Amino acid sequence: MRPLTLLTFLFATSAALSLTPDGRHKLVLIAGKPSHPPGMHEFRAGTLLLEKCLASVPGLMVDRHEMGWVKDEATFADADAVVIYADGGKGHPAVQGNHLETLKKLIDKGVGFGCMHYGVEVVADLGGAEFKSWLGGHYENSFSCNPIWEPSFASLPEHPIARGVKPFRIEDEWYINMRFRPAFKDGIVPAEDAGTKFVPILVATPSDAVRDGPYVYPKGPYPHIQAEKGAPEATMWSVERPDGGRGFGFTGGHFHKNWGNDDFRRTILNALLWVTKMDVPAAGVDSKVSEEDLGQNLDPKPAPKPKKAAGLPTPGIFQRKVAIR
Repeated sequence: MRPLTLLTFLFATSAALSLTPDGRHKLVLIAGKPSHPPGMHEFRAGTLLLEKCLASVPGLMVDRHEMGWVKDEATFADADAVVIYADGGKGHPAVQGNHLETLKKLIDKGVGFGCMHYGVEVVADLGGAEFKSWLGGHYENSFSCNPIWEPSFASLPEHPIARGVKPFRIEDEWYINMRFRPAFKDGIVPAEDAGTKFVPILVATPSDAVRDGPYVYPKGPYPHIQAEKGAPEATMWSVERPDGGRGFGFTGGHFHKNWGNDDFRRTILNALLWVTKMDVPAAGVDSKVSEEDLGQNLDPKPAPKPKKAAGLPTPGIFQRKVAIR
């Protein structure tokens, strides 16, 4: 008798999600490989902080992995959600090898899926169709852009992800102009398409100067971005799919220090519970993160080289160029 592959096993399982052997919901949280200078794209340290903040949530198991993928794909068998916080583009963990096929099998049976920061970016013809189906949209190079700016999230929707989150503003590399499904248009109002319900979570209006650039990389500006001056942008959104699964995209998370902001952090902790199909408390997930906590588990990275002469790219542009190229 031929042994079952993981994909065959997943295809053969019931569409109803199963709990872990001890009766908990399971979140598979994947941290990407080290990249960028210190304090940026700290995927390992960031996921360790989030795991610590969720440790006291009853009924939840966080199964955290590093270096871009799980150690053994058998761990997906009883997963309720998979969330990736990693670099994207052609190097996105989801598009390596047969990972898209593995994720499709999971999502077809209702497993939740979320991506954070650079992890929302895939190439249009390598994961683009899947991300529009699973998440509602994605970052597309040269269509979307990545300025560092300080949006004001002054209004939040009636949604479990927003529970207990107070209006806040914080500087980050917040992406704008996502490539959403056509039915979701600019992604700034709730919409429905083929049974998928879309709700924007964090919406803010970039200033004209933000739209004029420079962006982190490529520096721009792009005329189609400038043409939308005065228009709001969705920097985080959620979907509920007809297969019963949930999804979210979150474009922040470039600067590790931002996990110290209570409302920034609460938004993601709420999202991690929600995408795993757990009840989000009425006041959201409460947690504390100290300066000491923020300084732990950082990747060993060389300090950025000082600029030698005028006219060189800004540090942000250099960082993004290194990450992509």
